[in-house]
Amino acid sequence: MKFPGRRNTKHYFPVEEKHRSSFDGEINRPGNVYVVGIDQLLVDIEIPVSDEFLEKHHFKKGESFIIDDDLAESIYWEQKKASRITGEFPGGAVGNTLHNFSILSDSPSVALGTINKNIEVGDYAFKYICNTSSKVNLTYLQPCPRPMGRALCFVSPDGERTFAISKGCMNDLSPDYLPVEIIQKSAALLVSAYTFRDENAPLAKSTFRAVEIAKAANVPVVLSLGTSGLVEEKKEMLLDFIPKYVSVVAMNEAEALTFTGIKDPLLAAEKVLDICDMVLLTVGARGLYIGALTDSSVARPTKEPLHTKSIVEYNKFEYSRAMMRQDCSDPTKVYTHINPFRGGPMTIKNTNGAGDAALAAVLHDLAANLYHRQKIPNSPKHAARFLSYSSISQISKYANRVSFEVLSQNSPRLLRGLPEREDGLEEAYWAK
Repeated sequence: MKFPGRRNTKHYFPVEEKHRSSFDGEINRPGNVYVVGIDQLLVDIEIPVSDEFLEKHHFKKGESFIIDDDLAESIYWEQKKASRITGEFPGGAVGNTLHNFSILSDSPSVALGTINKNIEVGDYAFKYICNTSSKVNLTYLQPCPRPMGRALCFVSPDGERTFAISKGCMNDLSPDYLPVEIIQKSAALLVSAYTFRDENAPLAKSTFRAVEIAKAANVPVVLSLGTSGLVEEKKEMLLDFIPKYVSVVAMNEAEALTFTGIKDPLLAAEKVLDICDMVLLTVGARGLYIGALTDSSVARPTKEPLHTKSIVEYNKFEYSRAMMRQDCSDPTKVYTHINPFRGGPMTIKNTNGAGDAALAAVLHDLAANLYHRQKIPNSPKHAARFLSYSSISQISKYANRVSFEVLSQNSPRLLRGLPEREDGLEEAYWAK
């Protein structure tokens, strides 16, 4: 387990010794700290097409829609034989986050979902596996006879993108296939609102079962809200689901507005903290906010200048660590905000996945807290039962830096970890 972010040497805890990766898939090895995620496994397939192609298939340009699996299969092989496919990329918000978590932490994660039982060298399922970190344990995926989910991305000559989604087996995960003990011993369970789109599908039932297992074992549940359209569709369900099961909610400003009806991100985070323990709210070119609960007895005042926005001196206790409501005798809401690292990349190649990258950094910090508590249970770091290892201020810096890395590349998944050494400006950024 690497420890998150970059700090002065005195803040580091020794990492475990490097060892060779094994094929045995043993996740319960002593000392292993991992997170579990449930996902609709998807492959994004990019295909340049003409407007005539879209008209031929009656695909509405610029829209996203579901198509029949057989039609998707036919189009895929037709385009592949004609060598028109320009890229096949692993997708899925949870899959991206698990991959990034394992790259950052050098620790295992476990993906739960479904994948094609008959995988051929060179097909999209094969490429999904090849382009996922070897630290992401795929042993517990449920094999299915149907192809895995695909998002056919048709790129028109004018650059417009049209998405045809083939569900395949992406919603077929059976509750009976859940590894109960793996979930019970995890550092966190990551789920997405996408899994609830069809509440009658096996995947939705599996997700509800998984969060019940996690709650009974006191494992934090982390929920990514998906899209504003999905939030609007499932708002009542989410308002019931989050207070019962969820510790951390991750969203962007559009999702926050839809969910709370509040445009101001700080006030939106404040409202969401009424029903969960921690909030990650990304606001694009304006950076990100983190809100959390902590007990008033362990709230730590910042050493930075105080800032007032819609909440007076909102960052007053940003050096505090997050706690679950159930572990607080006097819950206090604390907040921090950070602008994009270095103002953001000079050239943004891809905005897809920046939020997932920030969430991976948060998961890394939660896992580091469990790792440290297991290694040194009597440390002053655990005088109270904290949810996070770092202050929310430090987590925001780390999440911000990881988002910058994804924005600078043409992939929602980290191609490498953060650089081992930074220049003077970045060292000063981390040292605060």
